[in-house]
Amino acid sequence: MSQRTVLINGTVVTGYGKLKDCGVYINERGEIGDIFNMSRFNNKHFPPDTTILDAAGGYITPGMIDSHLHGIGGFGTEDSDPHSILQMSERLADVGVSAFMPTVYTNTLDEMIRSIKAISDAMGQEKGAKILGINVEGPFISMKRIGAQNPEGVLPVDLAIFNKIIDAGEGNIICMTVAPELKGMRELALLARERGIVLLAGHTDASYENILEGMQVGILHSTHFFNAMSRLHHRDPGTVGAILIEKDMQCEIIPDGVHVHPQLVKMLLRDKPLDNIVMITDSLKPTRQRGGNLTANGVPATLGPNGAFVAKDDPDLFIGSGLTMLQGVRNVIDWEIPIEHAIQMSSTNPARIYGLSKMGMLIPGNIADILVLDKNLQMKGLFIDGNLIRDRFA
Repeated sequence: MSQRTVLINGTVVTGYGKLKDCGVYINERGEIGDIFNMSRFNNKHFPPDTTILDAAGGYITPGMIDSHLHGIGGFGTEDSDPHSILQMSERLADVGVSAFMPTVYTNTLDEMIRSIKAISDAMGQEKGAKILGINVEGPFISMKRIGAQNPEGVLPVDLAIFNKIIDAGEGNIICMTVAPELKGMRELALLARERGIVLLAGHTDASYENILEGMQVGILHSTHFFNAMSRLHHRDPGTVGAILIEKDMQCEIIPDGVHVHPQLVKMLLRDKPLDNIVMITDSLKPTRQRGGNLTANGVPATLGPNGAFVAKDDPDLFIGSGLTMLQGVRNVIDWEIPIEHAIQMSSTNPARIYGLSKMGMLIPGNIADILVLDKNLQMKGLFIDGNLIRDRFA
């Protein structure tokens, strides 16, 4: 049971559009009971124990879903510790995230399985953002596009190892990043479909033709678009070109203004269906960390002048972002992208792509995971399952 709440005087960004001067009723089941225009508010009747909160002209949106991140606040999946995962949950709620998919780096198989088991052990104990399931980045990726992944963990396609990884998740693994060009990938992709695992093309040196072959067996999503993948060339479109050309290919995007130039994000939104673009952070353990040594997947890191994390001994190697989803939304709005598009990318699209029932949109009957922002896009409140877990209304 949750506290009945009415949010009033807001612009409701539903995930499919924007409704000005509206309110939202959260019922005792933690669901959205109604969305109404404020002109009807005085004629509506709510139970006497209902709490009324004023959005004061701000925005009422679905809670944000971060489907790809490794850590935040000095805690990360590489710690292989349920406590760290639960601390990530708390810190994500502080920045407006209602649900997330902790992402496991490519590492030695034993280390990857330790991280997977730690996330599974944490699930159900969250006090902040909900853990939706596990995102596994690798190990069947290209050494040519390895980025900051551990080269010792990169493996050729092996169906037995794939099954071992998925079995370690005890039904909690949602997706895996792979390089579509690897030998044996067709068989792995068919097995992934049988097991309900979404595959993303990433850390890949795939040709345009390799991506088309991957699409034929259901590899329709891609990891941190433009980064760690074969680039666009006028005689060889590569992975970047294939994702741009093929409208059915979905893609993650890191909107920190560094991993991808803002004008390229705007181009992507102009030329690709909005439904197929997912905002992520790819944030690392030292994101918003206060003091101490900065490391990511065991690699000493430093925060570059542009806000991205780079390897301490190789400042040209991006190893991830220090972004939060809320800052990502602010960024794209600064780039003149409408807030309703920003919210669709940060909430609605990941919910649909990963089959998250009754999430990512504000419609009656859906789960009341709701973010309230003021006019300056500062967080006023966060509801998870209808419960106000971050209250900044005062």
